[in-house]
Amino acid sequence: MKVHDLKPAPGSTKAKRRVGRGIAGKGGKTAGRGTKGQKARGQVPAGFEGGQLPLAQRVPKLKGFKNPFRVEYAVVNLETLEGFDGDDVNPETLRAKGLVHKHGLVKVLGRGSLTRAVRVRAHAFSKSAEQAITAAGGSVDVIPPPFGHGRPPAKGNALTNR
Repeated sequence: MKVHDLKPAPGSTKAKRRVGRGIAGKGGKTAGRGTKGQKARGQVPAGFEGGQLPLAQRVPKLKGFKNPFRVEYAVVNLETLEGFDGDDVNPETLRAKGLVHKHGLVKVLGRGSLTRAVRVRAHAFSKSAEQAITAAGGSVDVIPPPFGHGRPPAKGNALTNR
């Protein structure tokens, strides 16, 4: 069998019905569109939403989009924890030393290496950081975020004008 031998099964295809060609055939007068209404007249444009402002006009254009639900972390790497005095590391001790900003959540990332056992409490950990801390004999405690485990409350200029 070759490509030029392929054809549909008998009876599976029909010729398209030509409507709107007078009253002689099946498609006379309203040509199968019923009577009146938007669909009986011209074409409805793709993306038409019944007069509501279309999605294409509602979404922001150009210069990117600022997600109002973004969660931002103050980042601490393993090399910072290696030089940290003390065995108990948490957001309060890091802020006291000036290693992270005074507000926001803290995330530990895996750049550098850790050679001593440290008990680390933070809001998030990368997998490599978690493995390195436990391999060095330390422990990892995840602090739940203040907004729970859903998405954070929205922030930004769009909320102030309401």
